[in-house]
Amino acid sequence: MSKKVLIAVPSIIAARGLERIFSDLGEFEVAGILRSLPLGRETPLQRIKADVLIVDPSGYDADSALSIRSGIAAQCDAAVLGFQSSLLPDEVWRQFDDVVGLYDEPTAVIKKVRDALSTHHEQPDESEPQEQLSQREKEVLVCVAKGMLNKEIADKLNLSIYTVITHRKNITRKTGIKTVAGLTVYALLNNLIEV
Repeated sequence: MSKKVLIAVPSIIAARGLERIFSDLGEFEVAGILRSLPLGRETPLQRIKADVLIVDPSGYDADSALSIRSGIAAQCDAAVLGFQSSLLPDEVWRQFDDVVGLYDEPTAVIKKVRDALSTHHEQPDESEPQEQLSQREKEVLVCVAKGMLNKEIADKLNLSIYTVITHRKNITRKTGIKTVAGLTVYALLNNLIEV
């Protein structure tokens, strides 16, 4: 059974491009294309029942852009990917399961959607030992603990901002810690940084 994708992107050209990527594969069905996703009481989310949402936050005011994920979560349980067509603060991008860039290759888009779907509903099993952080994830964690922004981390470690975001998501998944303060304590307790 194909997974339903809802695309909420103001640019019809970009939305049609995403639609084409999904329709060529057959694994996904585009359930709809919206120019924007209203986050009020009456939205198409309950009606469409999408498995994946791709949302461009650039069409929202600053406060709404920061609360897209919580607005969606109140109405459906879908994996949510941001569509980056413009530069916005890192806080906006952190709320998404992943970020699809305007210049991403189709294979990268599909991989990000598959990964978001597979990790979105994962519940950590307390009986399994915690997954270890890779060396690169430890480097990113140290930078986060030092208060660096994603762009600063990307510049320092010579990575793309998307790679930094992916490492941060993996760190959160592996540690179960979602806040910068919690990650700082984790880094301290694991002797990755000193007081």
